[in-house]
Amino acid sequence: MASIPRRRFLQDSFRVAAGTSAGLLCGRTLFAQSSTALTRVYLDSRRMAPAIDRNLFGSFLEHLGRAIYQGIYQPDSKLADANGFRKDMLEEIRRLGVPLVRYPGGNFVSGYNWLDGVGPKKDRPRKLEKAWNSIETNQFGTNEFMAWCKLVGAKPLMGLNLGTSTPEMAAALVEYCNVKKGTKWSDLRREHGIAEPYHGEHWCLGNEMDGPWQIGHMTAMEYGMKAADAGRQMRYVDSSVQLIACGSSGPTMPTYLEWDREVLEQCFQYVNGISLHRYYGNAEETGGDSAKYMALNLSMDRQIAQIEAVCDYVQGRMRSPKKLWLSFDEWNVWYRERSGSAVNGGGKVAPHLLEEIYNLEDALLVGGLVNSLIRNSDRVRVACLAQLVNVIAPIMTNGTGLYRQTIYYPYAWALQYARGSALSLAVESPTYEVASGPAGSRSDFAALGIGNAVPYVDASATIDKSAGRYCVFLFNRDLASTREVELIWEDAAPSRILESLTLTGNDLKAHNSFEAPQNVAPKPFDKPTTANNRTRLQLPARSYTVLHFAV
Repeated sequence: MASIPRRRFLQDSFRVAAGTSAGLLCGRTLFAQSSTALTRVYLDSRRMAPAIDRNLFGSFLEHLGRAIYQGIYQPDSKLADANGFRKDMLEEIRRLGVPLVRYPGGNFVSGYNWLDGVGPKKDRPRKLEKAWNSIETNQFGTNEFMAWCKLVGAKPLMGLNLGTSTPEMAAALVEYCNVKKGTKWSDLRREHGIAEPYHGEHWCLGNEMDGPWQIGHMTAMEYGMKAADAGRQMRYVDSSVQLIACGSSGPTMPTYLEWDREVLEQCFQYVNGISLHRYYGNAEETGGDSAKYMALNLSMDRQIAQIEAVCDYVQGRMRSPKKLWLSFDEWNVWYRERSGSAVNGGGKVAPHLLEEIYNLEDALLVGGLVNSLIRNSDRVRVACLAQLVNVIAPIMTNGTGLYRQTIYYPYAWALQYARGSALSLAVESPTYEVASGPAGSRSDFAALGIGNAVPYVDASATIDKSAGRYCVFLFNRDLASTREVELIWEDAAPSRILESLTLTGNDLKAHNSFEAPQNVAPKPFDKPTTANNRTRLQLPARSYTVLHFAV
């Protein structure tokens, strides 16, 4: 057999995997063109993926801008409780039911010494935070975060500094958090007034270490070896921890996929999963074309399939029975507040950074991204909407209260309704044409895994057999017209519909604000009827819709 260079072999393998992913059969949606204007969605309760991990709908808080200070923590506010936590945010996150929150970063974590944020607050140093050029007061740290998580009912996903810090200090933080007593770091926690350990389960081994912008940026080989050492030491302290290797920062990185392979070849035996990051926007990738923008969630499916292929390739090379899962621990829309004063704190405490104001079309795409996560939930176990408050966030605060941005609603629906297991759907939908940009450019849709023909209707569905509930999520990308949809229940039709809501409007650029907090908000959707195992409905133009059925 002729010798094939490794790089070429990998590239060929990824092309095959990516081609398969467009239709992907097990636990995914199979899209097909329809010869009529009717969209058909075939549902079969016997075609279930494994149970959805609730951590699929996690979120993220970074020491960045007003996410922590003035977001969830504001001791000098009349809204604060005795611990300095904003009571309105505590109530909001409890109501949402956010299962997991990643902390403390993000780019911030790569220059962070966790010891600066523990102990008596009067002794904590005030430091220049280099990633965002801000002043970090360290008045909020690990123990405050853990206390906040307990109050809102969320689990922590702790980020570790593998930029300027060491594997030894990563293991020390695990010891501080997870060992009961009788060791240096556990006894320090007890000195700080915390008698019982936190038993933190999920840990990120660094953040975006492939990025030249990252403090402590290094090569894949260097990072993989450092991650392996950190994982080894952390497991000596607590063998139960779930560790996430730092994957590529996104598919536009020149080292994309090669980075992931090289990293995993070094640390595979010590990790449980690998991270994916991606932000979407209606700018460079689309040229401001909203019809193209509505298709971008398909590139999330593609990215997941590609990283799956890398994980499985390395698993095969290692001859290991262990199958890695994926952590999509940064995803959102972000394209406006990306330069100048929007990303430079100017040496201030809690500056206004990355305060993206989201409109209707942003919310619709977020709904599409929720669909993509649901249909890939057999492999993606953790995902974090980045971030939770004020910084590229679904919730905004000021001195007197908060309001919900447009993207809040599809995220809230996922938390409320997407329970049980994802169904493997077959979808026959009419399509529309999108023109791809030049090969290799940010607008090269072919490279993103988006063909010229995009289905008008994007669908996902879940079944919770224990509760006797179906839930169907429908995204109508058609910006001008309603779309007729037929849900075809292959085995057993639902007995009745419990709730139906839609997010739509006439103005794609409409947004919410403190002055008009309900400008874009869900509306009741006419409950469709089911007959002969078929449910017919008219999806509004430019809409994201949830249908909740009793089995």
